[in-house]
Amino acid sequence: MKRAACVLTSLTLAFGVVWIVESGAADVYLEATRPDFQKISIGILGFRDGKTADHLGDRVAEVLTADLRRSQVFSIADLGKLGIKLDDTKMAQKAVLKRATENGVAVLVWGQLSAGGPDLALDGYVYDGNDDEVMAGKRYIGAPSVLRLMAHRLADELVFRYTGEAGIARTKIAFVSEQAGGRELFVMDYDGYGPRQVTSDGFLNLMPRWSPDRRFLAFTAFRDPRQQTIDLIELATGKRWTLISLPGLNITPAWSPDGTKLAFATSQDGNSEIYTLDTQTKAFQRLTTHAAGDLSPSWSPSGRELAFTSDRGGGPQIYLMGADGSNIRRLTFDGDYNASPAWSPRGSWIAYVCRTDEKHYKLCLITPDGQKRLQITTGPSVDDSPSWSPDGRHLVFSSMSEGQSHIYLISSDGTERERVTSRDAHHSSPSWSPAG
Repeated sequence: MKRAACVLTSLTLAFGVVWIVESGAADVYLEATRPDFQKISIGILGFRDGKTADHLGDRVAEVLTADLRRSQVFSIADLGKLGIKLDDTKMAQKAVLKRATENGVAVLVWGQLSAGGPDLALDGYVYDGNDDEVMAGKRYIGAPSVLRLMAHRLADELVFRYTGEAGIARTKIAFVSEQAGGRELFVMDYDGYGPRQVTSDGFLNLMPRWSPDRRFLAFTAFRDPRQQTIDLIELATGKRWTLISLPGLNITPAWSPDGTKLAFATSQDGNSEIYTLDTQTKAFQRLTTHAAGDLSPSWSPSGRELAFTSDRGGGPQIYLMGADGSNIRRLTFDGDYNASPAWSPRGSWIAYVCRTDEKHYKLCLITPDGQKRLQITTGPSVDDSPSWSPDGRHLVFSSMSEGQSHIYLISSDGTERERVTSRDAHHSSPSWSPAG
């Protein structure tokens, strides 16, 4: 129990409906032929909005531009420097489109906003210079309160058209925030917009993890100093119940990719061991049997393996094992502290917290075969709790780099770091949702 505790210590969801109506142009889906490192140059011509006082068109363009930049699929062209702008007609003029293409801009996006009763209609158009035609038109209809969601939807459509993969603009991030002496769960858009409080207990709720269908969060609830339970909350209704209440600590939940099992660590055996719970039969299976502390399981995308943290070698290190507890082997050997593994969605990397020679806690990546290792954050602060975006191109994590713990995004190559929480509170333990 003492060892488990020691290892542990080192460690408004916007509901709105958007109707989608086909617009005039054909709905063309393109096969992804460009490699990941070759970004597509895209220009945002703008969105007319009838010169409203709220500048809604500018807001759509701003959200869309940020989404496309974060996608890492597109590079945003500066159309202003090229003297290219949207004219006053409904469709962009052919000469404008061709001039952009001649200046190396492969794709152009523009549109307009119009009111229809209490709702807004957002028409989006896409021009691909390779085909020299407007290849798609989409209309999104919804209340003004979901205007950002409409822009996110358009961004995800563009990502899908050019990669064949789901975009991340409509994903969510769950996290823990300090509230009146307690720690409560919140959910926000992936870009930090619209945080919504999920729990209001006045004690500690930690380590949220999304179910594969995005309906539930599993988390550790510290109601009683003598026992910590793993609870489940349904986000749409707020319905909540205790899922695991074994004696002692019950911590670090992790859903299997198909949602049929929940891996977790419990100290019911005296020290921290990893178990799984069958979410249908409620049967438990013990996976580890060692005098050391084992915790923080993370499933491989196939569901056939787990990464976890163990101090069986003398200090916290990352280990791998089969989903049935077989074939346990050590993965990390560099450094005296490596913990909190997170397996990437594509299976090619495992992110974790590594301690440098200067005793700084940073984010590192390692391949599952142990052949490649990268450190992707630097500096003297504490960086922890890595969680992957569903496209595998980004991570979310918490960091003390600005004096107080906040939530940050970072590209998997260590570039484009961005803080996404702003309130004057302690924010930690982020978890990135699956794609919708």
